[in-house]
Amino acid sequence: MRLRQRDTLSVWQVVELARHPQRPYALDYIHRLSPDFVELKGDRVGHDDPALVGGLGTWRGMTVVWLGHQKGRTLAERVARNWAMMHPEGYRKAIRLARQGAKFGFPVISLVDTPGAFPGAAAEERGIALAIATAIMEWFEIPVPVLAAVIGEGGSGGALGVAVADRVVMLENSIYSVASPEAAASIVWRDSSRKVEAAAQLQITSRDLLAMGVVEEVVPEPEGGAHLDPDGAAAALDAVLWHQLRPLLTVPADELLAHRYERFRYIDSLVRAAPDFGPKVAARDWDVSNGVGAGSEFPDRES
Repeated sequence: MRLRQRDTLSVWQVVELARHPQRPYALDYIHRLSPDFVELKGDRVGHDDPALVGGLGTWRGMTVVWLGHQKGRTLAERVARNWAMMHPEGYRKAIRLARQGAKFGFPVISLVDTPGAFPGAAAEERGIALAIATAIMEWFEIPVPVLAAVIGEGGSGGALGVAVADRVVMLENSIYSVASPEAAASIVWRDSSRKVEAAAQLQITSRDLLAMGVVEEVVPEPEGGAHLDPDGAAAALDAVLWHQLRPLLTVPADELLAHRYERFRYIDSLVRAAPDFGPKVAARDWDVSNGVGAGSEFPDRES
């Protein structure tokens, strides 16, 4: 696949495009691909999470379950949707709708665009880590085809909780990461200002992840980015989703689940970190008996 823009854009420019405030969000794509979309709300336990939209719609002549992060355009919308950072209720809603769809044989399509799960105290108190872990586990039991498309930001476990799928695709100028560049820079160098450097080493672009086998296909974007031509971006996404879904429709459920498990079980064998990423610690200075580096080069660490 020819990636025109990725040949010239820096990694940080791709990050900025993935976060562009006018970039199409999940509902922009869903309403274009499924004009009859009906939103369904609630986790049937306590609340609805507006950070994730979900419901039913007709696409390519069949009913599908749509899931998608929604960031919001105005400040009020972003606050209401918590900048697409899900609470535990969002992950429970996603699985509830997926299971409801599976009951009737409806495929599931998840559009991923989140900085990550909500890290606030309220989410922690209600068990956000358990909710994500449970969702990841339960996706391996959904007996219908599941597709995931990273349309903007795919942030850490917050994204993975709705992206365990038979096929994963990425828009050309999207990112998918174990941590945001800012968080990675803070963790590794204790300096978030080194976010551009971290982004360049994290291997988070669609080109990187396609080469590693983490995603199956890259969706080409209109010249300049999806925000300049949402209709063109939706048409490209439509074609790639159908290309990936069509062969899955005839696969028996037991084979589908087995392949999904194998896909993620061995994905770690494909991923390789850049050899020079992070602070350098000489092996002879590392005391494995107590896990303390004596003379390591971590900044601000007292010897």
